[in-house]
Amino acid sequence: MARPLRIDVEGGWYHITARGIERRAIFCGKSYYCHFIELLEEMSTRSAVEVHAYCLLSNHYHLIIRTPHANASQAIQWLNVSHSAWFNARQGRVGHLFQGRFKSSLIDGNGSWLRLSSEYLHLNPVRTKAMGLGKRDNKIESRGLREPSSQQIKQRLEKLRKYQWSSYGAYAGYAPKPKWLYTGTILKRSGDRKKYRRGVQRHLAQGADAGEFECLGGRVAIGTRTFVEEAKTLIGEATKEQPDRTFLVRRETIERIIKVVEKEKKEKWEAFRNRHGDWGRDLVLYLARKRSGLTLREIGGKIGGVDYKTIGKAVQRLTQRLKNDKRLRVIAQRCLAQMSHVET
Repeated sequence: MARPLRIDVEGGWYHITARGIERRAIFCGKSYYCHFIELLEEMSTRSAVEVHAYCLLSNHYHLIIRTPHANASQAIQWLNVSHSAWFNARQGRVGHLFQGRFKSSLIDGNGSWLRLSSEYLHLNPVRTKAMGLGKRDNKIESRGLREPSSQQIKQRLEKLRKYQWSSYGAYAGYAPKPKWLYTGTILKRSGDRKKYRRGVQRHLAQGADAGEFECLGGRVAIGTRTFVEEAKTLIGEATKEQPDRTFLVRRETIERIIKVVEKEKKEKWEAFRNRHGDWGRDLVLYLARKRSGLTLREIGGKIGGVDYKTIGKAVQRLTQRLKNDKRLRVIAQRCLAQMSHVET
């Protein structure tokens, strides 16, 4: 069977989905959902990927992301591997957690496709037989052949409002918006939060039919016919419409990271780079792991052929040390602040 096609586009919009192997759970409780959301934030920071929407369900997840650096494959691979390792450690298991490779579809960033994609994503928690919104029921309701009762509509709305593990609350105004979540672009397409809520609620009252999006996971792209035809060769330019972007998270070079740490340590990299356990050395490796977007092996190559296992241990060592060493934690925060955001 052919592997799913990957198109990494600079400034590209994507719908991403990944399922548990044999449809098994990938989230086994609150701590699992919370940890994955923490990983989303870290992915956004370390890979400079914009997370615009997410919905986590027991055995799969959906994301809408934008990639200024054409690195969707690298970013999502890191996300899935990180969650798998954490999940396996908690469950005392080994082997694959996800069913094959994740699926990705390019989304046409123009027109209403982006807004509709987010509505489809956010409706997932209520698109169930229990809510009267299984696939067959969807089609019947959306064609006007049957109307849901007021009680059904009320139940659907209540479940959607209370569902914790999606970005719908941030879009609809029911929950605070995390700093790392981008909502401005999609909300601008809708008009505002109130109109976004109405759009989603309209689906619940008329049947949450996925329509064009039902088979989204298997498509190369979703959008106009011209967009779909061009998707395989699309180079793509970053869209200029980013109303909520007051800053651009950027990936840092190893050289830049070293200079920032040298400034804090008041010592040249050459003087402490080979000191085992030196906080400055470990901090460089820690920041490189968080902000360069490079793998451990790539980081090792950049700093003179250091083994990736050595880097991994150094990162773990500093992570643990930061929990107990307030002074070092302040230094690390200052370094991150210097690399944090670039005004646009």
